[in-house]
Amino acid sequence: MTDTDTKNIEALPRGEALLHDPLLNKGTAFTLAERRALGLEGLLPPHIHRLEEQVARVMDNYRNKQTDLERYIHLVSLQDRNETLFYRVVVDHIEEMMPIIYTPTVGQACQQWGHLFRRPRGLYVSWEDRGRVEAVLRNWRLPDVRVIVVTDGERILGLGDQGVGGMGIPVGKLSLYTACAGIDPSRTLPVMLDVGTENEGYLRDPLYMGLRQKRIRGAPYDAFVAEFVEAVKRVFPRALLQFEDFGNQNAFRLLEQWRERVCTFNDDIQGTAAVTLAGLYTALRLTGKSLREQRVLFLGAGEAGIGIGDLIVSAMVDEGATLEEARRNCCFVDSHGLVVKSRTGLAEHKLRFAHDLPPAPGFQAALEAIRPTAIVGVSTVPRSFDQRVIETMSRMNERPIVFALSNPTSKSECTAEEAYRWSGGKAIFASGSPFPPCHLDGKTFVSGQGNNSYIFPGVGLGVVACQARLVTDRMFAAAARTLASLVLPSDLELGRIYPSLTRIREVSAHIGAAVAEVAFQDGLAGVPRPADPLAMVQAEMWHPAYRTYA
Repeated sequence: MTDTDTKNIEALPRGEALLHDPLLNKGTAFTLAERRALGLEGLLPPHIHRLEEQVARVMDNYRNKQTDLERYIHLVSLQDRNETLFYRVVVDHIEEMMPIIYTPTVGQACQQWGHLFRRPRGLYVSWEDRGRVEAVLRNWRLPDVRVIVVTDGERILGLGDQGVGGMGIPVGKLSLYTACAGIDPSRTLPVMLDVGTENEGYLRDPLYMGLRQKRIRGAPYDAFVAEFVEAVKRVFPRALLQFEDFGNQNAFRLLEQWRERVCTFNDDIQGTAAVTLAGLYTALRLTGKSLREQRVLFLGAGEAGIGIGDLIVSAMVDEGATLEEARRNCCFVDSHGLVVKSRTGLAEHKLRFAHDLPPAPGFQAALEAIRPTAIVGVSTVPRSFDQRVIETMSRMNERPIVFALSNPTSKSECTAEEAYRWSGGKAIFASGSPFPPCHLDGKTFVSGQGNNSYIFPGVGLGVVACQARLVTDRMFAAAARTLASLVLPSDLELGRIYPSLTRIREVSAHIGAAVAEVAFQDGLAGVPRPADPLAMVQAEMWHPAYRTYA
C-alpha cells in the first residue's frame, strides 16, 4: 500500500458507516484487502463480486418487478445504497432505464411521494426557513456542488401542483445529468422549495410530507426565492442553478430576473426549446425545406411553448428573416383559442406572438386558418391531436411535422401509432415520452423522443467544464444545431429524428463542447480556451467505476 493509498484509507469512514455511504459503498465488490483495512470483515458475504456481476444481480431483480413503479422504487433504493452500481446499471441499459428513472414513471412517484418515501435525498428548503436559508444550505455535507436543480413543485410535468412531491423531478433530472453527461454525482444537489400547495388532496392526506398550507404568492414568494438564490451564490459559488417545473406565472419572471446575474437557466423554457428546434432541423432534412419556410402552430402557450417559439424565431432570424417575419411564422392556440391581437387580457409572455388575425375558437379552426407545416403540442391535453387534425395536416403537407411533446405519456397529444396510421405513414413524429415502434404496411417506424435529456445534461456539462458565468440562448441554439448534426442516416430511415439514446453520452460530450465554445467566444468562460474543447469536456466526465481503496 502506497502513502497515497494509506491517506485515502485513513480519510474514509469505516465499517457500517462506509457501507451506508452511497458515494463510497461498493457492497460485495470490496476486495479482501479493503475489507481488512476498512473494518468490513464479517459485514459482507465472503465472495467478492465484480461490478459486472453486481449489475447482473440488479437486472435480475429489476426484471422480476411487476410494475414500472416497483422498478422505480427498486432503482431509487439502489441509488441510496450504491451510486456507482446504480449509474453503471443505468448507463449500460439507458433505453430501458430512462422511462423508469424519469418520465413517465417519475410522475407516478411524485404523485405518491409521501407514501413511497424511504430516505431523504437533497435539501428541502421550506417557507419556514426564511431568514435562515443559507444555514440550511450549509447543512449539505458536500461542498463542491456544481449543478443544482430546484423546483417549487407547482407544475410537475403535465400533472400540475404536486407540492413537496415535486422533489422527484430534481432527483430524476440530476440522475440524468450523471448518467447522460457524466456529471459527478457528488457535485449535484436536488432542492425542493416548499412554499405550500394548492392541491387539496395532499392537504387532506395525513401522509403528505410538506407544509400544510396554501402557496405563498407575490412579493413574499419573490423575496424567499431571492434569499435562496443569493444563498446559493455564497455557499456554492461555482454551481449552475437550473429552475425546473415552476408555474408559468413564476417561471418567466424568475428567468428574466436572474439570467444575467447568476449562472442559471430554466429547462422547461430553454431546454425544451432547444430539443424541439433540433427536431425541426432534422425534420427538414426529410422535407428538403428551410427553417424560414416553416409555419409552426403550437397547442399550448405556456413556458414550454413560448420558449420554443422564441428560439425558433431566433434561428429564423439567423437564417435571414426579419424579427417580424419570424414571429408571424409561429402561432399559438391556448385554452381560449388562437392567440390574436384583438384578444384582451393576454399574459405578458404571449403578447409578442399575438398576430393581427381573425379569432379562431379552437385548434382545428386555427389549423385550417394558419395551414402550418408543423404542429407542436405542449398543452398537456391528451388526444388533442385527433384523427381529424392529423388527416388535415397530411392533406396540407407532403410530410407533416407532428410533435406531441406533453409529458407524461398519459398527457401526450397523440401516440406515435396514431400519428403514423392517420397520416398513412407520412408524418414526421416526435413525442416527449417514449412510444414503442409502430408497424404499418410492412414498414417499421421508430419515433423520436424529443426529451430534454438530449439537451440539458450536455449544456450543464459544457457550463461546468468551462466554468461559464452565465447560460445564454446562444448556447441553447448551438446545442440544438449540434444535436441535429448527430442524427445518422440510419436514424432517418426509421423515422427517428433524434440519435439513439445508446449514444447519449457521446451526444452530451459534443453538446458540451459546443456550449463551451460559445462561452469562450462570448467571454463568459472561467478558464482559458484549450486547443481541443471536446477533449476538455470529455476529461470532465465521471464514469461509473469503483475506486480502489487498498
